Amino acid sequence: MAEATTGLDIGHVAALLAAGVVAVPVFRKLGLGSVLGYLAAGAAIGPFGLALFREPDTILHVAEFGVVIFLFIIGLEMRPSRLWGLRREIFGLGSAQVGLSGLALTLTAMAAGAPPAAAFVGAMGFVMSSTAVIVQMLEERGELPAPSGQRAVSILLFEDLAIVPLLAIVAVLSAAVGGGDEAAPPLWRTVGLAVAAVAAVLAIGRYGLNPAFRFLARYGGREVMTAAALLVVAGTAFLMDQAGLSMAMGAFLAGVLLSDSAFRHQLEADVEPFRAILLGLFFLSVGMALDLGVVLADWRMVLAGLAAFMLVKAGVIYGVARLFGARRREAVERAALFAQGGEFAFVLYGAAAAGGVIDARVSAALTAIVILSMALTPLTTLALKRLMPKERGLSPEDAEGVDSAEGLGGRVLIIGFGRFAQVVSQPLLARDVDVSIIEIDVEMIQAAGRFGFKVYYGDGARLDTLRASGAGKAEAVLVCVDKPETADRIVQLVKSEFPAAKLFVRAYDRGHTLRLIEAGVDYQIRETFESALKFGEAVLAGLGFPDEEAADVIAEVRRRDAARLDLQVTGGLQAGQSLMRGNLPTPQPAPYITPSREGRLLNEDEAPAGAAQEND
Repeated sequence: MAEATTGLDIGHVAALLAAGVVAVPVFRKLGLGSVLGYLAAGAAIGPFGLALFREPDTILHVAEFGVVIFLFIIGLEMRPSRLWGLRREIFGLGSAQVGLSGLALTLTAMAAGAPPAAAFVGAMGFVMSSTAVIVQMLEERGELPAPSGQRAVSILLFEDLAIVPLLAIVAVLSAAVGGGDEAAPPLWRTVGLAVAAVAAVLAIGRYGLNPAFRFLARYGGREVMTAAALLVVAGTAFLMDQAGLSMAMGAFLAGVLLSDSAFRHQLEADVEPFRAILLGLFFLSVGMALDLGVVLADWRMVLAGLAAFMLVKAGVIYGVARLFGARRREAVERAALFAQGGEFAFVLYGAAAAGGVIDARVSAALTAIVILSMALTPLTTLALKRLMPKERGLSPEDAEGVDSAEGLGGRVLIIGFGRFAQVVSQPLLARDVDVSIIEIDVEMIQAAGRFGFKVYYGDGARLDTLRASGAGKAEAVLVCVDKPETADRIVQLVKSEFPAAKLFVRAYDRGHTLRLIEAGVDYQIRETFESALKFGEAVLAGLGFPDEEAADVIAEVRRRDAARLDLQVTGGLQAGQSLMRGNLPTPQPAPYITPSREGRLLNEDEAPAGAAQEND
């Protein structure tokens, strides 16, 4: 075999692509996931396998951009208000997991005979879990948008924030052992630079990105928009890297700042192909970096450290999860998912080795432990899935009679098929309207099939699913899901990507109704409003009121509600609240309508705090 070179030529590119194309489908077929496939392929073609590549670090630096793009896409899905809502998880749950895990692992390493400084560095490198591995696995399992997935992302965000203080501590330890760089800037300057970088990203994202993208959309063309999207990701990552922060954190912030932009879906579509390829390349390069010589020479230390670190970290994570109110199943799954080191360990161990805190042999062993833990994570989660009792819900792969939404093209697309949509569909089917229905609940799909409905499996909050479901051909899209945030996401996608389709949306309450009106849907209705009015009309009739009088009362309540809603939309929230208190500019209600004790009529969304509300 000819000796491999350090540069990349077309043969190396072909080898990288071939490794991924061969290994990933095989490992996914075996149920082991794509991450382990990439890692195994990288080890096979790396310097300690077939030796097609001599310097995997060169590829790793390029491939890290895949992780950066991944965090940018996650940021696009995370509005500032939603991120603010996760502050308890980020700073509470995240800090507890990082702090307690770091303490436990440091004590474990010291108990094994490591000096305190080396024990701390080894422990904190392992505490920083792999963002790439965890987010990729959550996405493959469809759990990223779920509350448990959002909590996992919150912890990863705090770990990224912890990078600066950890590198500062390593610099202090290096100075203490005499190996530090005397020309290194003081700590206050490092922290100030990091704060300035974050402020710059926030300012540019808040005031500069939207005008720039509007200009490019008008004069630049599609390829320039794609280049601009990549420039935003690369530019924020570079700025954060120069300030000593995480590149992924910079890209995430840029995504959050663009999450309310009219261009967010176009940006996501533009960078997604680069994310998928570069992230696969990242896992390949991590597999190449596994030094099998170190593993064989120090196999006792490596295996003992791997087992001790993973078990101790998993135990602490489980305890922290339960302490913060997680269910037992979620706590176990989080422990298995986070019980590994991550890519940041390579940076921390490299800095510690350069500063003399740990020697080269220990650094290589610690790096091998981290890589092996990343490779074991898909296996441990797979074993956990098979050992733990199955949840009540089914997956589409395990269920009979469930087909994925692919190639549909009905005149009407219904998203969500709960009790609300089941009633909505009946008049359409009675008039032989061609209807396509997608639903994410497998058991609901199977139950509908027993009653003659053909419902397809699909997540309407995903753009690719909407395309496959025929949203581009549908005259009308009916959003009948019961979660308002999911409905908002679908509305944004349809308005942005399929503007010709009419949008009919089930609203949750008045606040959701106002958001839908602002979004420009063609029709919206609160899920319980009309049924509650009919219920009230029947009660009046049952109490002996004449049918005509009962109907007039209901018409007046409906008119008052429409007037309040219209004033809230056109006159602002303050005027709407004044109107809710009975300050009506329109004629006063009929004398047989008696206000509540507070002097006003209550809406169904004005129930006291904590009152239960029904969802279909």
